[in-house]
Amino acid sequence: MIDVEALDCGVRLVTERMVDARSVTIGVWVGTGSRDEEDDRAGASHFMEHLLFKGTPSWGAAEIAEAVDEVGGDMNAFTTKEYTAFYIRLLSENLNLGLDVLGAIITDPALRPEDIEAERQVILDEILMHADEAADLVAEQCMGALFPGHPLGREVLGTTRSVKTLEVSQIRRFFDVHYRASNLVVAAAGNVDHELVACEVERRFAGRLGGGPPARKGPDSPSLGLVVTRRPTEQVHLVLAMRAAGRHSEDRWSLAVLNHVLGGGMSSRLFQEVRERRGLAYSIWSERIHYDETGSLTVSVGTAPSHAREVLEVVNVELDRLAHAGITERELFVAKSHLRAEMLLSLEDSGARMSRIGSSLLLHGRVLEVDELLEKVEGVTLEDVANLAAKLADEPRTLSVVGPFDPADFGG
Repeated sequence: MIDVEALDCGVRLVTERMVDARSVTIGVWVGTGSRDEEDDRAGASHFMEHLLFKGTPSWGAAEIAEAVDEVGGDMNAFTTKEYTAFYIRLLSENLNLGLDVLGAIITDPALRPEDIEAERQVILDEILMHADEAADLVAEQCMGALFPGHPLGREVLGTTRSVKTLEVSQIRRFFDVHYRASNLVVAAAGNVDHELVACEVERRFAGRLGGGPPARKGPDSPSLGLVVTRRPTEQVHLVLAMRAAGRHSEDRWSLAVLNHVLGGGMSSRLFQEVRERRGLAYSIWSERIHYDETGSLTVSVGTAPSHAREVLEVVNVELDRLAHAGITERELFVAKSHLRAEMLLSLEDSGARMSRIGSSLLLHGRVLEVDELLEKVEGVTLEDVANLAAKLADEPRTLSVVGPFDPADFGG
């Protein structure tokens, strides 16, 4: 049973009651992510994610952690390019504690200067660690080339420069603008009573009236064809990408099928050809990401430098073959079956259900019913996939490389 309600305080609330559950997962979804930051404040959303768990003026970070640990709970947060989420999973008998914690840190964080400086160093170390990982770097620079000059192309963590120069006053201003009730979705799934949760959320968030979703503009610059970072690595890391459907496009269902056929599973064309038949890489996969007005389809692989050109040729040939010949009836059936099972299996616990309903309400303005989603997938035809593949063939391809190569090695 899913209930959705716009509360008087401005928060949108969604709950899903799971009759046999003994747990509850509560999440607060903030409709602001890294794409909503100015260049000189890049990383502010992620910085805020760290800071809110440092406690409130009257409730310290250690006290919050101990209170949640005492009841066997789990709390965490994450930041994406379009939203930030905070959540707690605990026994349903401790629901009020979860609401107390989330309500307090979202509406009244301490944001102490000493905490800001401590977390600044933590985040700077995180950025350095991220840069040391070739697989992370190749993906990051790929998005920068796919969406050049646009916030969607920036790394969620921000840059060393932007994080170092974020001032306390700027952080407080960011919180004051974006962490208001009308930019929040509260979601709860498990052994919950909607009316009870609504009453408790209303009481806790009434002091953060106002706000709203940030204004956004899609990318208008063409993507770049090639970006290479030379490093003396044992493997070369490659990502080939192209722009694709946004989350509101009907093409996203065909893209889900196409992605699975291309590189979304062990039976996919790329896994079978690159890994199983030719033995050119341990793993190769494709991935689709949907943003508000655009998206991406990427193929990622790590391989020996001597195999790089052959792997790239296989990937490009498969993309071209999809455009010219589409997929088979068998591939369509396998992809649909996989997507159906994946969707249903993901709903086995309260955390997954909270995430589904919370993100759906935040990103789509309504909760998409599971049966509706399954119908969309089931409705994809061979012709739909062929048309989408042909459309993607016209999209410029971006190649990102990290390894012992120079741009000239790839015609750049």
